[in-house]
Amino acid sequence: METDLAAAYERCRELHREHGRTYYLATRLLPGWKRRHVHALYGFTRYADEIVDRTESRPSAERAALLTAWSNRFLDGLRGEPTDDELLPAVLHTIAVFDLDLEDFEKFLRSMTMDITVTSYPTYGDLLDYMEGSAAVIGTMMLPILGSSDPIAAREPARQLGFAFQLTNFIRDVAEDLERGRVYLPEEHLAEFGVTRRILQQGVATPAIKALIKAEVARAREHYALAAPGIPLLEPASQACMRTAFQLYGGILDEIEAIDYDVFGRRATVPNHRRAAVAVRSLLTRPGTPVQLAA
Repeated sequence: METDLAAAYERCRELHREHGRTYYLATRLLPGWKRRHVHALYGFTRYADEIVDRTESRPSAERAALLTAWSNRFLDGLRGEPTDDELLPAVLHTIAVFDLDLEDFEKFLRSMTMDITVTSYPTYGDLLDYMEGSAAVIGTMMLPILGSSDPIAAREPARQLGFAFQLTNFIRDVAEDLERGRVYLPEEHLAEFGVTRRILQQGVATPAIKALIKAEVARAREHYALAAPGIPLLEPASQACMRTAFQLYGGILDEIEAIDYDVFGRRATVPNHRRAAVAVRSLLTRPGTPVQLAA
């Protein structure tokens, strides 16, 4: 029996609320009619990520088969075939409503497939190639939902915001990713500071590792700077949401600095009082006001 559309949107919202606290808070600042579509995109990306990350005890071929089977259900749905998947009806409906670019979804699924077998990236260019599908396309998927006065000018900043958010996650989650056998800091950057995977696996923030993390934080901030001009170009009703997400994800970098770049000691998170203050300030900010990371 085909899954009820409202139930599928609700399942996507539940995934978003459970796994994307920062982005979920920001999404609450959107008009209600836009909010569920953002939940749908988050649900799609999170579910694929869960297939990859929560099946690690299984052989790579089996994990790839699971992802391929789910991807095929998605493609069948695009062709109009009915589906009883718990969240795909919401995703397919959102794609149809906004005529989203299907190439973005293909690129995303390609990057998720890479996560099954690729555990490191020799150069920053290699990492950017992966993040093109895992992060940049999320920005371009979101843009039609958020709306913009100049979609062409807003496209590249949207891509850069995807890069910025994901790099922030990679920096914060070095220890967690190591437990999954992955290192998302490029090998060329590790070599620059005399750091190896083996040294990272010791879980001690040596001076060399702290210097590496400091450099990665600076690199992430470069992407935030490139993303900033896009937010004032969004529809006024969408700007508070993305201004909040921009500040809160960027605030994770501040927290990493505050713990002296020791990403092994504890997970860097933005305190709840700051999260609330940022959301309120974003709501009170006049649309069109330039955005930048807090000093």
